[in-house]
Amino acid sequence: RFLSHYVSCLTLVLELGQLIKTQQIKSEELTGIFLKRLKRYSHVLESVVTVTEELAYKQAKEADQLLAKGVYLGPLHGIPYGLKDIIAVPHYNTTWGSTSFKHQVLDIEAWVYKRLKSAGAVLVAKLVTGSLAYDDIWFGGRTRNPWNIEEYSTGSSAGPAASTSAGMVPFAIGSETAGSITYPAARCGVTALRPTFGTIGRTGVMSISESLDKLGPFCRSAADCTIVLDAIRGKDPDYPSSRRIFLHDPFSVDITQLTVGYLEDAEMEVVHVLESMGVKVIPFKLNYTVDSAQGILNFTVDVDMLAHFDEWQRSCKDDEYEAQDQWPLELRRARAIPAVDYFQWTFLYLFIRKMSFRVEKDSILSSLLDEVAKLEVQINVFFSDWEKVCVGNLVGMPVIVVPTGFTELSDPPSNNTRRRTTITTGIYAPPDHDHIALALAMAYQSVTDHHKQRPLIDDLGPDDTIRYPPEAVIPPRQLRG
Repeated sequence: RFLSHYVSCLTLVLELGQLIKTQQIKSEELTGIFLKRLKRYSHVLESVVTVTEELAYKQAKEADQLLAKGVYLGPLHGIPYGLKDIIAVPHYNTTWGSTSFKHQVLDIEAWVYKRLKSAGAVLVAKLVTGSLAYDDIWFGGRTRNPWNIEEYSTGSSAGPAASTSAGMVPFAIGSETAGSITYPAARCGVTALRPTFGTIGRTGVMSISESLDKLGPFCRSAADCTIVLDAIRGKDPDYPSSRRIFLHDPFSVDITQLTVGYLEDAEMEVVHVLESMGVKVIPFKLNYTVDSAQGILNFTVDVDMLAHFDEWQRSCKDDEYEAQDQWPLELRRARAIPAVDYFQWTFLYLFIRKMSFRVEKDSILSSLLDEVAKLEVQINVFFSDWEKVCVGNLVGMPVIVVPTGFTELSDPPSNNTRRRTTITTGIYAPPDHDHIALALAMAYQSVTDHHKQRPLIDDLGPDDTIRYPPEAVIPPRQLRG
């Protein structure tokens, strides 16, 4: 019982990995602890689709047997984790969060699953995705925020964010097309990385838009994100947009040699901390000449999604979709978009993506990219502004979401509640420079402990009870992927 409590609080991957490596705990025992947490809290948070118990114990036993023979596969050896349920694992349902596909079994190992399996990691659960990777509503309910469980988690990587935040898994893999890593990570107060586009292969993963879809880790720390990213990055031979991107060592970056820009809406506590550690920080503004980045993204995403689910919509299966104001409405609109308009927007998008990797003067994004080119990294809260979220995704820039503190609820159920609203910020870097964002996040977390805090979902405080249905109303967000 003491060990279970100790491990459930000590969910940093590097620390758990050290316990396994030194054989202070077996993977099979560690896996059992997290399986119990998954079963205990899944009904409260509505964040788990399938507990993969049989597979988990099999993989954990194999990890222990390898270690007994002196074979150590690395820092993820024997570590439990979860996958967003758009990622295929043989013999288990891959539901895509949708009533239409809730019994679907795909006889394929997703590339990212194969990478984690080869690293010795142990799959304990398929975690909630919003229906067809849109927002946090799925066929089993709506996923909640562990820090304030009358709130919803937002974003389709709802299960990975909520489950990591609640200590149900040490880490999880989610996805983003536009906002579905950054938004739920910010709401649930976890550290999460949306890497450079193309860093992680997506074979065996449901697609919305091949030119925008990305996978990324949800963890408790930036160091853990680094370890997971290193295990799953690489060229996927079966996925055309996958690239072999070299990951420089974030642990060896000299942050005192970096110039970091921050927007006026940045979380200044992070700026001041990094400045005190020797980082040069300067203010800057985004001045770009695209009328609407979200207009480009909406055109691209909606038409691409319709191409994937054309038959599904034509057969009227969208009538059973869980939220009629989401994909069903958008796909009907997409069917009316003229081909000429779509290709014009596509050419503009491809031009933006090209410019993000090669800055040229007088380009449509010249002022934005010229400013970015002067900086190694930026601190900002892009994910608080939908337009900026769209810019980051169109350009393919990496961003790491970092917890920076908490505020009191604006309308608390009691004066003694332990519920909180999380504060987070985003650290962006130019494409292919994920290591810079990771290095700065690790530096910040080395002198703060916000990322180590745990929501007290077992003890909300005196005079605080959960009302069902919730009285707090969270407006629906138009978030995809």
